[in-house]
Amino acid sequence: MRILHIISQAPDFTGSGKFIQQILVHSRHTGHDNFLVAGVQGDFSLPEGLIEAGRCLFVRFDGKDLDFPVPGMSDVMPYESRVFSLMKPQELAAYEQVFETKIRQALDWFAPDIIHTHHLWIVSAIARRLAPGIPMITSCHGTCLRQHVLCPEISKKIIPDLKQIDHVISLSRSQKQEIIRTIGTAPESIHVVSGGYNDACFFHAPKPFDGVVELVYAGKLSTAKGVPWLLKSLAEIRHLPFRLHLAGNSSDREKTRCLQLADGLKEKVLYHGPLSHDDLGTLLRRAHVFVLPSFYEGLPLVLMEALACGCRLVATALPGVKELLADDDNPMVRLLDLPPLQTIDTPYESDMPELETRLASVLAQTIQEVQTHPEPDWDYACTKSFPYTWEKIFSKIDRVYQ
Repeated sequence: MRILHIISQAPDFTGSGKFIQQILVHSRHTGHDNFLVAGVQGDFSLPEGLIEAGRCLFVRFDGKDLDFPVPGMSDVMPYESRVFSLMKPQELAAYEQVFETKIRQALDWFAPDIIHTHHLWIVSAIARRLAPGIPMITSCHGTCLRQHVLCPEISKKIIPDLKQIDHVISLSRSQKQEIIRTIGTAPESIHVVSGGYNDACFFHAPKPFDGVVELVYAGKLSTAKGVPWLLKSLAEIRHLPFRLHLAGNSSDREKTRCLQLADGLKEKVLYHGPLSHDDLGTLLRRAHVFVLPSFYEGLPLVLMEALACGCRLVATALPGVKELLADDDNPMVRLLDLPPLQTIDTPYESDMPELETRLASVLAQTIQEVQTHPEPDWDYACTKSFPYTWEKIFSKIDRVYQ
C-alpha cells in the first residue's frame, strides 16, 4: 500500500514526532511504500534510517520556504517555534500556501493509496481539501484539540474539512469524546489506539541502589508540564536522599525559569538536556521513580517507556493516564488528582501551595518505599507495558489502513 504521511512539525523531539518515526519504521517493515511531508527547522537533517531522502518533501522554516520558526502544536516546544494564536494573518496565509504546494507535489509524484496525517489542525484540513477522493486517516495527539480552544477563528474555518476525514485515531477513550465535542467527528469513525514505546530502547534490567533514590522527569521544561511545581515540591523534602534528573528542553524563558528553581536544589538536580531514546532508556534503567506532574497530556508515551524500565510512576491523574493505570491499585503507580484548572493547562494560583504539599507528600512516600524495597514489581511492570510495544500498536493502526 502506498501511504503518504504528513506532519506539520519535525518528525523528531516531540511526542508526535517520535510517533510518526515509529509509524514510518513499522510501516516499511510491514511492506508498505511510504512518502513523508513534514514541516522542519531550516537546519533539520533527516534521522538516519528513517526514510529515503528521495521519499520526502519538507516545508523548511527559519528563512528557507518560510521566514519564521515552525509553529508548534504546543505553545511551548523543545526548539524555537511560533505560537499559532499569535501569528499574523499574512503568516498564516503563507503557511497554508507553502504546505498546500508541497502536499500537491507529493500527491502528484507519489499517487498514494491512503493519506495518514497527524493533528486535527490546519495541515490535515488542507490535505483533506486537496485530496477528497483518497482515503485519509488522522492521528490526534491531543495538542491539536488545545489549539481549537486557543484559536477559535482558525478552528471555525477548518472544522468543515476536518469533519470529512474518513478515520481518526485517538489515544484514549476520553480523547475520543473530546474529538466528538470539538470537531463533530462521527463516533464510528474514531478508533482508540494508544501510543507505544520502543522495546529495543526501553526494557528492564537490575536496578542499582546506593542509598540515593534516582528520580527522572523527561519532557518539555515548561509550566504546563508541571516542572516548576515538581521542583518546588522537592524543595519541601530536600532532607530526603534523592537526586532528580531533568531531561528535555524548552523555550529559553521557560527553561530559564525551571533551571533557576533547580539551582536552589543544588546537587540534588542534574540537568541532561534533550536525550536520545537510547540515552533516555539507559537513564531510566538506572532510575527508581519517574515523575510526570503535567497539567495537560494526550497520552504520554514516556510513562510506558519508564514502566518498561521498571520505574515506579508518580503522575497527575489526567484522563488518558487514568485509562491506562488508575484501575490497578498497584503501589508501582501513584496518581494525583488535580483541582479544576483556570485554563486547559493552567491551575489557579491559589491552589498551588496545596498542590505543592500534596506532590511533596506523594514523592516522600515513594522515596521512602524505594529505600525500604529498592526492587520494583517486575511482574506488574512487564505485564502492564507489554501490550504497548510499537509492534503491537502499529498492528492496530495497520488494521485501520486496511
